[in-house]
Amino acid sequence: MIRDQETLSILLDSLSRFVRERLVPAENEVAETDEIPAAIVDEMRELGLFGLSIPEEYGGLGLTMEEEVLAAFEIAKTSPAFRSLIGTNNGIGSQGLIIDGTDEQKHYYLPKLASGELIASFALTEPGSGSDAASLRTTAVRDGDHYVINGTKRFITNAPEAGIYTVMARTNPEIKGAGGISAFIVEKGTPGLSLGKIDKKMGQKGAHTCDVIFENCRVPASNIIGGKEDVGFKTAMKVLDKGRLHISAICVGAAERMLDDALRYAMERKQFGQPIAEFQLVQAMLADSRAEIYAARSMVLDAARRRDDKQDVSTEASCCKLFASEMCGRVADRAVQIHGGAGYVSEYAVERFYRDVRLFRIYEGTTQIQQLVIARNMIRDAGR
Repeated sequence: MIRDQETLSILLDSLSRFVRERLVPAENEVAETDEIPAAIVDEMRELGLFGLSIPEEYGGLGLTMEEEVLAAFEIAKTSPAFRSLIGTNNGIGSQGLIIDGTDEQKHYYLPKLASGELIASFALTEPGSGSDAASLRTTAVRDGDHYVINGTKRFITNAPEAGIYTVMARTNPEIKGAGGISAFIVEKGTPGLSLGKIDKKMGQKGAHTCDVIFENCRVPASNIIGGKEDVGFKTAMKVLDKGRLHISAICVGAAERMLDDALRYAMERKQFGQPIAEFQLVQAMLADSRAEIYAARSMVLDAARRRDDKQDVSTEASCCKLFASEMCGRVADRAVQIHGGAGYVSEYAVERFYRDVRLFRIYEGTTQIQQLVIARNMIRDAGR
């Protein structure tokens, strides 16, 4: 659903130019320093990247799903760290509030998220629970006008930079599984909230994760999203399809960047007196990558349009996440292979991308979780 093609084209052209002229030249600096330069973060704010999917009434751009994935195709053609910084503001950090937040919560937090004044972080995963919501142990106990939160969250993206944390905590221990979980907005600096050391990861330098620790952390009762207990995990699930489509689009954009780099290298690199792009086995890797990227791109656009048409895209979103993330890994492997020995040294971006994109098959629901979702939806639908 594209509302205004001319306006969208201007946005996409601006994004493409920003990626090409500002972000790509900064990739090595980010990889070496593990930091995104402050000047670039300011430019991202000015471009409205922190509010791409936040409604216009709260200061965002209010992109539809189709418009958002088209923007994601462009943003992904550079280091994933840049996308990671804005991702939660446009995803679960804002969408839960948009769907289920109170009017007061929306008007207070969404404009700050849209402008980038606040960077959001989503705290669900724990040392003993990731995909298994039933194992979540962080608790929130009502104490007058506050809740007291205790527990530890792990691998939390943007935690070191965040101004607010959307925290999943169990408010009703009597309800097993996801039913007794509530979502809280916890502001940076709240007594009892502390951070662990920044994780040293395989890739995605500049995108920071760490533990978020709650020790008798007192949070105002007004900060429970929607003002209701025991519906927090359901709120998160409502926006899960959107997040999976977004990551799928990021996989497509990253794969396009790697293939572009591999093609350019193959046309310039000579062996046996001719460019290696002339060798049929190299051509096969290029062709397979192009075909798979086209398939993933088509899947993502189709699912995005279905979501904009208010269809249930749970199965389609999982199909996209499964196929696009696995495709991206295959393209990364071929791109390294085409570069040969040069692909194994850090002088070329493909070495970094090879490590960076490995995470796509894990977060936002692993490939195996997507397989379970797809199969269970198929079985459920067949039984109707």
